[in-house]
Parts: sequence; structure tokens; C-alpha cells
Amino acid sequence: MNIAERNQNFIDREKLYTLIEGQIPTTDEINAVLNKARKLKGLSLEDVALLLRVEDHADIIKIMETAHYVKEEIYGKRLVLFAPVYTGNVCVNNCTYCAFRKDNKKIVRKVLNMEEIEHETRILLRDGHKRILLICGESPRNNIDYICDAIRHVYSVRENGQNVRRINVELAPMSVEDFARLKSENIGTYVCFQETYDSELYKEYHPAGSPKADYLNRLLVMDRAMEGGINDVGLGVLFGLADYRFEILALMEHANHLERAFGCGPHTISFPRIEPAEGAPLPEHIPHKVSDEDFKKIISIIRIALPYTGIILSTRENDEMRTELFNYGISQISAGSRTNPGAYSDEAEASGSQFSLGDHRSLEEVISSMIDSGFIPSFCTGCYRNGRVGADFMDLAKPGLIKQFCLPNAMFSFKEYLYDFASEETRKKGLALIDKMLEDISQDSKKEKIKDNLSHIEKGERDMYF
Repeated sequence: MNIAERNQNFIDREKLYTLIEGQIPTTDEINAVLNKARKLKGLSLEDVALLLRVEDHADIIKIMETAHYVKEEIYGKRLVLFAPVYTGNVCVNNCTYCAFRKDNKKIVRKVLNMEEIEHETRILLRDGHKRILLICGESPRNNIDYICDAIRHVYSVRENGQNVRRINVELAPMSVEDFARLKSENIGTYVCFQETYDSELYKEYHPAGSPKADYLNRLLVMDRAMEGGINDVGLGVLFGLADYRFEILALMEHANHLERAFGCGPHTISFPRIEPAEGAPLPEHIPHKVSDEDFKKIISIIRIALPYTGIILSTRENDEMRTELFNYGISQISAGSRTNPGAYSDEAEASGSQFSLGDHRSLEEVISSMIDSGFIPSFCTGCYRNGRVGADFMDLAKPGLIKQFCLPNAMFSFKEYLYDFASEETRKKGLALIDKMLEDISQDSKKEKIKDNLSHIEKGERDMYF
């Protein structure tokens, strides 16, 4: 790592826009990059720029097929599930694409108290969730004291023997000292979207006079997070704000910056597209709309360019799109999500959502569909509990060794879900999928260890992991 790299602007706007221009690559050039990707070592900025210029449908399919290969090699058939808990929609910012913007008079504002946060947590535990993402608008009412208190309350909840095993957070930028406090509360990944890496467009979407208007403060937040001791960070942009090709190259630059400065790239990258948001003007006329085909292409490109990074897809996308993208790069999804504070407790459609959802299915409906597609739903948090975080996680993920932990641990946490929460129909086909996955394991000693743990789960033991 290079300490001198830290807290320095690493986005050369002109350079990145220049890179996305140029000739459409030849078949030989595309094949050379894709063959390189199959070695699981990632791609250079120039390689990614070349693939972003691909327009032919048949060539895009080749990129997607390569992404499928890379995902299978690194992560296998497991997909991690989580649910967001919005603790508040009060916000001091005025982002033109977000319903939480302070000038929006169309939504009901709310900040949950600790009792309400606990109640939201209990409802998610009753559904079977084990991993939570805490998220809120930026406001003095959601300061570091409030967030730390909320984390402690979520972890404290016990519901019919169930508890949340991992909390990730998506919060506004903060100081190194506050990140150290977050670290002490035993969080998993810290997530913060840049929204757009284009500094000029950033000014348009984030009016002056609010904290979020400071582009560099947001750009360098991950440096402060890692200096504060956070092991895993999650990047993201809101696709539709700028040319997606520029954003992908900027994400690559951010990942490369973290590698140089801290010796560890991003743990996750999120891929939301702009969706309608009550009281937000920009979604009515999306400036750089991303088509479905381009969306599939860019997720596939990031999967092969940063093979070690988890790729997150939210319920902004509909169920058909999400199911298809499981094959081409997605490794984590939210399920049964609500995007307004208190929404899990209130079954009525409540005002105050951050954006419109595309996938309205329950957690079990999502899981049932995943089983039908041959994917193992995972609630695993074994890596966190065993200290496989940050650079240690990357040392296993980069050569594809993390799969030896991911698949068994997914099977364990999934079997727990099947016995504790699933309907008879879902349980039956879920157990059949576990048996099929078990038979595909060739190493006898490993298979016997997995069988032993699975039998213990069947007898009532819980929270087993490698």
C-alpha cells in the first residue's frame, strides 16, 4: 500500500471521457480481453474501455458468457440475501433524484426511535432475514450517536431464538473518528454511493448549500473509512446521471485507488438505476438512461474486471431482470424490501419511500424462484465471524478459493431457513437442491464434514459455519 496515495483526487475526468471514445473493437481484440478475463486476474482500465465500446449484440453475449464463467469460478451458485432498514427519511440535502430531498413536501417525514427500530428488526427476523442494511437520510437527527445506538438495538433483538448476525450500513460521509466508532460497533461493510463521478454533473444534481454538494468530501469518504479501521467498503453510482461508460471507468479508478492506497479494493459495488421517486424531478426525465441490454453489459464487464468484488442488485429492478442477472455477475440481493421508515411494521403502502420498487415479492417468493433457477440462497456471515475480512477476504476471493467456504456456509444457513421459516413446498425443493449441491462436491472429506453439519442443523443446532 502507498500512504501518499490517500486522500488525493484520483478521478481524471478528461482522461476517462477520452478513453470511452474510439473505434469499435474487432473480434480479435474482444476475444483477447475475454481470454484474459478467464484467468480471473481482472482487467486494466484500457481493457474495460475497449469492452464498453462493444455494441454488437453477439459480442455482448460473449461478454456475458465470460461473466457467467468468472462468477461461477469465484462464487459458485450462492447468492447472499439481505434487507434494508430505513431508520429515517429526514434529510438536509436536496438531491434532484431522491424523494428524501429536503424541499420535497409530498412525503411524510419520520425518524424511527429505538423501540420502532427493534420492531422493524423483529418483523424481518420472523421472515427469516439474518443480514440487515441500516440506511437513512443525512440529518443531525441521524448522527453518529443515533446510528451507534441503532446498531446496538438491532443486534440486541431476539425473536423466537433468531437474531441479526450482520449489520451493514449505508450512511453519509463522516470523519475518521466517527468511522472508528462505527468499527467498534461491529459493523460489516460501510456503503456510500458517489452517485456520479462526473464532477461537473455532480454540481447539477446536488445544489449548493448542503453537505452533499461537496464532491471531494464524498469522493474521499472511503479513504477516511479505511483509515478509521473499516475493513470492507462498498462503492456505487446511480446509473442514469452520467454516461454509464464514464461511470464504469470511474468505478475502476476508485477500486484501483483503494488497492494502491490501502492494499484492498472494494468489498462490494452496487448497481441501481434511477427509478421514479415521489417529489423528485429528475426521474421524470432521466438524463442518461441505461437500457436493459446496456445494464446487462456493464454488470458483466464489472464482474470480469473486478472478479473478487461482490455485486449488489436491489429491488429497484423487476424480478425477471434480477433472475437473469444472477447468471452474469450478481452475488448479493435485497429481498422483501421496503424503502421508507417503519414500512415493515405498517402493511399499508406508506408515504416516504426513497424510490419505487420493481420487485415486490416476499422473501420466500424470491427464495423459491432462486431454487427453481438452481441458486443457493445464503444468509451466511461466517467470514465476518472468522475474521475473513478486508485483505484477508481478498486473498481468498482473488484466486477463487473463497468458494470453498461460500457454498458450504450457504448450504448451512439455507437449511436453517428451510426448517425455521419455509413453507412445505419451498422446504421440499430447497432440501432437494442442497442434496444436489452436496453430490457435486468431489472431495470426500469435505463432503462428510458438510453432511455432518447439515445433520446437526436438522436436529436443531443453529449458526454453523466454516
